[in-house]
Parts: sequence; C-alpha cells; structure tokens
Amino acid sequence: MIDKQTQQRTRTAAGAGVPDTHELDRLVESRTLELSALSNHLQSLAEKEKSALARTLHDQLGGLLTAAKMDLSWLQSRVDAPAYQERLAQLGSVLDEAMNLKRRVVEELRPSLLDHFGLATALRAYVDSACAKAGLKADIRVPEDSAPIPKEIAIALFRIVQEGLSNIIRHAGAQRVRLELTSDGANYAFTLSDDGSGFDQKDPGDPWPHGIMGMQQRVRALGGRFLLESNSGTGTTLSVSVPAGAR
Repeated sequence: MIDKQTQQRTRTAAGAGVPDTHELDRLVESRTLELSALSNHLQSLAEKEKSALARTLHDQLGGLLTAAKMDLSWLQSRVDAPAYQERLAQLGSVLDEAMNLKRRVVEELRPSLLDHFGLATALRAYVDSACAKAGLKADIRVPEDSAPIPKEIAIALFRIVQEGLSNIIRHAGAQRVRLELTSDGANYAFTLSDDGSGFDQKDPGDPWPHGIMGMQQRVRALGGRFLLESNSGTGTTLSVSVPAGAR
C-alpha cells in the first residue's frame, strides 16, 4: 500500500515533467527574438561583405584590367605584323569581356546607382533592365525628385524588389510588371505587381518559401509591413511599407 507522502512525491515529480504553458510561451518568444536578431545580423553582415568585395573588384581588379588595356594599346601601336595584330585584337576583345563581367558583378554586389543617385534611380534602372532582358513590359512609377533615404532602408527595399522581380520572371509567366514607390514623410512604401498566373494563398500554418521569408525578415527588421496578395490566374501584388525612422 502506498502512503500519502509517496503519493505526494509522485504527483510532484509528474508535475515537474510538464512545462508550464506560460513558461513555454516565454521560451518560444525568447528563441524567436534571438533567431530574428541573428537573421538581421547575418543580413547586415552579408551586405557589408558584398559592399567590401564590390569596392575591391572595382578598385583593384578594375585597375589591373585598365593597365592591361593600356599595355595592349602600346603593343598594338608598335607591332605591324598582321598575324600579331590579329592576336592582339583578340586579346583586346577578351579584356573587354573581362571588364564587362567585372562591371556586372560589381553592380550585382552593390548597385552604384543606389549609392550615388538614390533608391528611385536605382530601382528604375534595375527594373527597366531586368524586364527588358526577360521580355516584360515595365510600368515604373517612382518620384523624379525625392529626399535621400537612409542607406539601411534603401538597400533593404532594393533587395526586396530584386527578389520579388526575380520570382516574377522565374515563376509568374507574366507579360507586364508594375512598380510604384511612394513616401508620405512618415513611411517609405512600394508596390510590385504582375499580371501573371498567380497562386492560391497558403494555409496560415504553412511556411513561405525561403526567398519570401527573407523578404519578410528584412521588412520585420525595419519595423515595417509586408503583404503578399495573389490568387490563381489573377497575378500577384507585393506591398511593403517601412517607417522613415527605421534603422
């Protein structure tokens, strides 16, 4: 027969094995905040590394290629043999391709227009170029003259548009893309939409693909609002808004 003291110990031990609901909620929230902070840190670190690599390629590799082109021009002016001139011309073409490749890689790592002319100009140039290559019609509505946008916000919005447009080109089967960038002084916002195949909205418990989750995380880090709306056959609209004071 089990005495009362043993029964009490058994109940206490059994209860100790069942975590308190509030404690579980607190632990989940704490871990979520930690993961969010880590994700924000990794995204910020990645952007810094991209920027540093872009500067290295532009300054050092660009300098080497320019010097090689100058030496090639010196040789071409002093060599008369047709066979050598032909080979030197081929070398010149290779160097031109290398310089073009370097320029494209630098732009992908850190768009120079973004740093020198701001978000509106960078978005207009990027969307125009990407849509032209993909055979899409682009309706771009960005302000001609706008106040400077903080770098952290500008690069985040630019990367979100990049990812969104990449998804449209790869998956939507669209014919037309529309981008609208606005600011009311308190918030920066853009809408990116297409007339493609769209998709049925996921169930609330289902995870988004990693690309969309990355966009969400960028917006969340800035304290903004992320909305993705779509239905099969009606296209997709991505709306993002972040406060002007976000850092």
